[in-house]
Amino acid sequence: MNSAAAPEATQPSSELEAGNQASNKGRILAWAAWDWGSAAFNAVMTTFVFTVYLTSRAFGGEDQASAVLGGALAIAGAAIAVLAPVTGQRSDTGGRRKLWLGVNTAAVALLTALCFFVFPRPEFLLLGVSLIALANVFFEFAGVNYNAMLAQISTPRNIGKISGFGWGMGYLGGIVALLIVLQLFVQPSFEWFGASTQDSLNIRLVAVFSALWFFIFALPVLFAVPELPKPRRSARIGFLASYGLLVRRIKAIYRTSPHTIFFLLASAIFRDGLAAVFTFGGIIAAGTFGFELSQVIFFAIFGNVVAAVGAVIGGFLDDRVGPKRVILGSLVGLLVAGTVILVLGNGDYTFFGMNWAGSTTFWVFGLFLCLFVGPAQASSRAYLARLAPQGESGELFGLYATTGRAVSFLAPTLFTVCIAVATPLVAEGEAQRWGILGIMVVILAGFLVLLPVKPPSETEIAVVPQA
Repeated sequence: MNSAAAPEATQPSSELEAGNQASNKGRILAWAAWDWGSAAFNAVMTTFVFTVYLTSRAFGGEDQASAVLGGALAIAGAAIAVLAPVTGQRSDTGGRRKLWLGVNTAAVALLTALCFFVFPRPEFLLLGVSLIALANVFFEFAGVNYNAMLAQISTPRNIGKISGFGWGMGYLGGIVALLIVLQLFVQPSFEWFGASTQDSLNIRLVAVFSALWFFIFALPVLFAVPELPKPRRSARIGFLASYGLLVRRIKAIYRTSPHTIFFLLASAIFRDGLAAVFTFGGIIAAGTFGFELSQVIFFAIFGNVVAAVGAVIGGFLDDRVGPKRVILGSLVGLLVAGTVILVLGNGDYTFFGMNWAGSTTFWVFGLFLCLFVGPAQASSRAYLARLAPQGESGELFGLYATTGRAVSFLAPTLFTVCIAVATPLVAEGEAQRWGILGIMVVILAGFLVLLPVKPPSETEIAVVPQA
């Protein structure tokens, strides 16, 4: 590599190559336990239970509460986009990656537990959305350091498998946490004080459960994985000066390893499509295919199981054929499955003398969608970890979070636009199905942008300026 392109540069070696030559199973399990525990925040607090509670009539009406929640999460997203790369950079340069993982995880657990004090009255709405939004910010900061740890606990031979294992643990952890919440709090199997619905005590206790679940399963990684070694030459710079260093490093990455930047851009697009599959999957199941709430939850459980299996299988393939091929293959699978759902819709058909109902279409090809989401997510993380310069994983995963936030409007916008365009053109109740087209367009765009990007094995490690 031409080091003259960046005169203040570090040696062009990756953190992965400079790290372990062999993996420690205990550290891998401890690292993946964080993914397992974090599902309580993702699945329970922000997806299926607590945000549903916050947008109920008890807080002033679904429309108003949803708008307030959406606004708070938008502000949180902007804060993450602005702050994530610098927080990752400062944990790298200070040799405090594990410390900040612990601090940010504890902050998420504390903010989640405080949701217990969000009583079902309109005057508590602002408190509730503020706690959830702020917890999202700290969760993303923790995720930056957590993802950066991947290079510390894996080797070039097994990084894909370990990343897939982590994603799989996250999916399965979400299932277990949701089942516990359903059996103890939402639809309790036996009488106990936590089942009381007075002042929504059962839902408020879900917040306490989620906080404890996350915190307990986050502890192993803080004990098992060693702290990042502090760089020998690490100048202390102010917070604002960190942005100047960030800009210089982005320029240096583009000069010396442009395909790293290209991958960040491509992954931002297709990851938005992946997120939309889960975000709008339940909505489409209920609105287009007529699923009852219990059926949606049942499908979500099966979908998470299938996604976990896909993530693990994709991880094994990642180490053998490379992450780019796994991602491209997964995106093709998503496009095929999504197109079949779009074309067949909720209609009943006869194939070779056999009846095929609309619900069957969604069950079969909806699960195929879930199968391919896991490998694409896991291999994206492993792809970037392979390209991280030594001691710079936190900053690079911070940019990963930022680019993802920057385009997170794409799939929701196109989903809405496609429905709006289709509404006057199709029969009543048929327009929502065409929102799938918007999601498929985003996934296709990510596929096309990724095609010319070189795989990690053909991409040079960026040369970046010292702090």
